[in-house]
Order: sequence, then structure tokens, then C-alpha cells
Amino acid sequence: MAAMERESINFKLPKTLTKALRTAARERHTTATDLVIQGLYHVLGPISGTEVSIETRLHNLEAQLTALANRQEDSIESGVEDSSKQRLSLLEQKTEAIAQRLAKIEGAISVLSGRSYPSAKRKSNNYHPPQLELQPLPAQNLASRLGLTASYLVDHFEKLSTKDFISWTRNRDPRSIGWEFHPEDGLYHPVAQ
Repeated sequence: MAAMERESINFKLPKTLTKALRTAARERHTTATDLVIQGLYHVLGPISGTEVSIETRLHNLEAQLTALANRQEDSIESGVEDSSKQRLSLLEQKTEAIAQRLAKIEGAISVLSGRSYPSAKRKSNNYHPPQLELQPLPAQNLASRLGLTASYLVDHFEKLSTKDFISWTRNRDPRSIGWEFHPEDGLYHPVAQ
């Protein structure tokens, strides 16, 4: 530290803390006293009439930068996670909408192909397009699919029996699929007809 008037003070520390303090001082090529002073500046902040050493200022700056970097990392990680969940939800909804449109187009094609050849024998159309397997949905996504709010969906889930809830959701689902709640994962799962 810079030359300043010092006063000797006597206080007792736990032995493990004293040992750790001396080890840290050796590793940092400084004295235990300087580390204690840095700690006091860190806790007490600037004190008028004292000169803060460069080491202490650098230590404080390093602590501030580390805290700032940690906050930014946490912010970025939570933002990426939320963004990924939203994108996945939108992708699921778009895939479902595409599957519905494809089913309508296939139905129109089969109707039109039947009209194209009125005198010919109609061939049976054994082609069944693969159905996209629906994934379990959180309340917000299922409510959106059913054209409801999440609170309205949850309210009906709590009021109706499991059988009635499946029937109620089946009547509102665009593909007439019933849904049931699984408490183990907190999601609504599609029910086979």
C-alpha cells in the first residue's frame, strides 16, 4: 500500500481463516495485511482521508466487471431459452396448420379425381397420408389451439371429470382430438380416439 499512517490493531480470527488469508497472500505476492485492507475497502467503500491502492481499485473493478458479466450471461441464457421455447411452440402450431391444409387439399383432390372420370370405375383410394404425431402441449399452447385463453382451459379442467374434459376438448379441437392433463410433466397429452 502507499505510505500512510498506520495503527496496529489486535483482533482474533478463526485459525482456518488466518491460514486461508496467509495462503491467499502468498499466492498473490502480497501481505495478509494488504488483503485485509482490500477486504475492508470492499465492505466499507471509500473512506475520506485514506488513499485507495491501485491493487484495491483493480480488485474492486474486477469484482464489478465479474458481476456485470454474470448478469449479462444470465440474461442472455434466459432470453435464449425463452426464445427457443416460443419458436418451438410457433413451429408446432405452424406444422399442425400445414397438416390440416394438406388434409383438405388431399380431400379436394380425391373429390376432383372422382369427378374427372364419370364413366370409369372408381378405384378405391387406399392411400392414407401419414398423420403427424401430436406432441404434449403446455396449457398456453393448447388453449391457443382450441381458441381459448389458458385460464379458461384450466378452469374447465378443474371443473370437469377427466372423461368430460377429453370430450370437451375434442369438440373444440380442429382435428377432433381429445386432450388430457398429465400432472407428472404438467402437459396436456393427445388422446387416441
